[in-house]
Order: sequence, then C-alpha cells, then structure tokens
Amino acid sequence: MIASMTIGLIMMAGCNNVQTYCAAQVLYSVGSTGVDFTMTIFIADTSALKNRAFWLGFTGSPYIATVWAYGPATEDLLKTMGFRWGFGIWAIVTPVMCTPLFFLFYYNQRKAQKAGLVPENNCQRSLAESIIHYGKEFDVIGLLILATGLAFFLLAFNLYSKQPDEWKSPLIICFLIFGGLLLIFFPLYERFLAPVTFIPWSLLLNRTVFFTYTMAASIYLAWYLWDAYFYSMLVVVFDQSITQATYITNIYSVGSCFWAVLMGILIRYNGRLKWQALYFGVPITILGVGLMIKFREPGINIGYIIMCQIFIAFGGGTLVICEQMTVMAVSSQQHIPAVLAMEAMFINIGSAVGTTIATALWTGVFPKKLAEYLPADAQPNLATIYGDMTVQASYPVGSAARDAINRSYAETQWLMLIAATCLYTVTLASVMMWKDVSVKNIKQQVKGRVL
Repeated sequence: MIASMTIGLIMMAGCNNVQTYCAAQVLYSVGSTGVDFTMTIFIADTSALKNRAFWLGFTGSPYIATVWAYGPATEDLLKTMGFRWGFGIWAIVTPVMCTPLFFLFYYNQRKAQKAGLVPENNCQRSLAESIIHYGKEFDVIGLLILATGLAFFLLAFNLYSKQPDEWKSPLIICFLIFGGLLLIFFPLYERFLAPVTFIPWSLLLNRTVFFTYTMAASIYLAWYLWDAYFYSMLVVVFDQSITQATYITNIYSVGSCFWAVLMGILIRYNGRLKWQALYFGVPITILGVGLMIKFREPGINIGYIIMCQIFIAFGGGTLVICEQMTVMAVSSQQHIPAVLAMEAMFINIGSAVGTTIATALWTGVFPKKLAEYLPADAQPNLATIYGDMTVQASYPVGSAARDAINRSYAETQWLMLIAATCLYTVTLASVMMWKDVSVKNIKQQVKGRVL
C-alpha cells in the first residue's frame, strides 16, 4: 500500500499527459485507502467499543494542525519549484513517515508467529489453482461487474456534453443502458451466483447496516455535488487568493476532525449514536448547505460562507463518526472489516456519482451562462474563460466580463446546492431507520490477546 502511494506520487510528478495522471491517481488512491483502512481495522481490533469513537476521531486530529501549512506551501511551490516537486516531495516523505507503522505491524506479526498464534500456511495449490482460489475469495468477477457498470454509467454524464447530439447520442444511450443493466445484475450475481460475497446477506439486510450505507452514500454524493467547484468559486467570485481559498476549503477538515474528537468523548459517556446524528448532525449539515444557496451570490461577505462551512464541518464530524460506529455496533467482530469495506465502497460510489453530476451540470450549464452574460468584446474568449480559472480571475473585479463570469458561477452553483440540499433528505430518512443502539450496553465483541 505504501509502495502504491509512492509510485502514484512519482507518476504524478513526472506525468505529461492525462492518461499517466489518471493511472497515478488510481495507484495513489488504492494505497491511501489501504493505509486508512488498515488503521481503522487496527483501532477496531484493539479498542473497546465504547472508546472506539474517540480513537477514530483522534486519528484525524493531525489535520487540525497540518491543514494550515499546505495553503502557503502550495502557493510557494507553484511560484518556485513548480507542481512537479509538489508531488515529488511527498514521494519522499510518505514512505519515510509510514515506515515506523510498517515495522510495528511486522514486529508484532513475527511475535505472534513465534508465540504460535498464527497458523502455518501449508498451501499445496499450484499457481493456477491459487489464482482461481483468490479470484473467488476476492470476488473478482463481482468487482469487475460493479466497476464496469459504474464506469459506463458515470462516463455518460461526463461525456454527454462533448457529443453532437448530447443525451440523444447513441454512445451515451449505450453507456446508460449497459451501465444500468450491469449495476442491476451486480446484486443478483452476489446473491445467487457468487461463490464468496463481500458480506453475509443476513448482515447486509440488517436494517441499521443497510440504511447506514445509504446514509453514507447520500452524504458524500451531496458533498461532492456542491463542493466540486467550490474552490474555484472562492478564487473567482469572492476574489480570494490561493492561500485564503485553501484555508476556507480546509475549514471542513479542521472543524470535522476537531468535532469528531469531541463526539468520541460524548459517545464514550453517553453511548448513543442515532440521536446525535438525527437531531444534530443531519440538521446542521442541511442548514449549512441550505444557507449556501443564499450566500453564494457575488458581493456577499465571505464571512457568511465561512459560517456555512463551520456548520457543515460540525455536522460532518458528527455523521462520519456515527456512521462508522453504527455498523460496528451491530456487527460481530469478524465481520467488521467486511462491513467497513462495504461502507467505504458505498462512500466512494456516492463520491463518484456526486462528482459526475457536478461535472455534468458544470459542462452543461456554465458555458451556456457565459455565452448569455459575457459582453461582446469577451465572447471570442469564451472557450478560454470556460476552461481556465486563471483567465477567469484575471479580469478586473467590477468589470463587465468579471461580473458576467461571477453571475454564471453563482447560477451554476445554485443548481448544485439545490440538488445537494434535496439529497440530504435521503440522509435524514436513512438515519431515522437506524436502530437505537447504545455502545455502553454492548459487551466486548471479542476476547483475545493484543500484541
């Protein structure tokens, strides 16, 4: 996982085309997700359930300090060494910082083997038999069906604006139909054909587990729907510098990580999960995003945007902790890795769908608004303005062209925020369907030796 992250960063530093950058993102994401998942499982295996929320929140606490550094660092790097060294530095730092954790796990693995706690692997399978065995164990066919279905379905939203007939294009129609059919076929395959499934169906059909997944997917779908172009809106519409815009976008990281630690302490003594999410987490998130509909307009004091981000951060810090704790509270210890992996899959699906819808709205609405509002002398530059945030911000504040760009941003973002606010009703309904579990009343899920 560390190697995957490092290779991804090296590829980003040296890439000269979109294809290489996409491959680098895949490698980096696989490694980063794997490291995060390993840490979560480590905490789940070594902590009591009532203390787990605090430790999960505590793992995010470094963001509270480090997040303030990379705004100025990004600005200085772009002005001096360039973006390549921005990635290159982390290709060096990442393996160095992860090495102690690797050796800690390796040391304890060896310790467990010497103590006879790890069964010996006397595998007699051939290479071909091993490939078939692990292909079944990791449900490769199911993953391919799901990944292909998602790729086809989401590509349609990204590519429709580039087709002459847009949604009527045969390519887009085929992507939607075949992608949709594969997504429908995936759960049927998992239920009736897969030799090994991600998660036991009895657990997946547990009301709390299922609706935690829909809640997690809806949160991230709504988030990426309005946040995808939020940074560029800060720079262009609100005339913020790179550092200032980075600080504002990082309010969520700082606020949610800080609040997650407090939520962990509250859950430690209160034990409740559903009520914190239902009566605080979801409402304050809806309030923050809903107010953004009003305060996205050009000329509004940036302080109102910051206020909304604080509301959303506190809501997110509550919901992220509650969603992880809820599925762990209703699952046995041996199923925790599976339910958390499934939750991560739903989160990533929601994120991908949200980003895709945001891109579809952006490519379909923003250029049309520019064509409608730009003055005649700026119309020849429409394509350049649409595709380059630096060009957008280069027009003087108060000029006719800048006002037209700002208005186009505001009206496009209005659609994104409206859609996101509506999606939070799914989040609210999902939380209402949770069982009211108390982690204080659940006995230790597993007993054993922590090495």
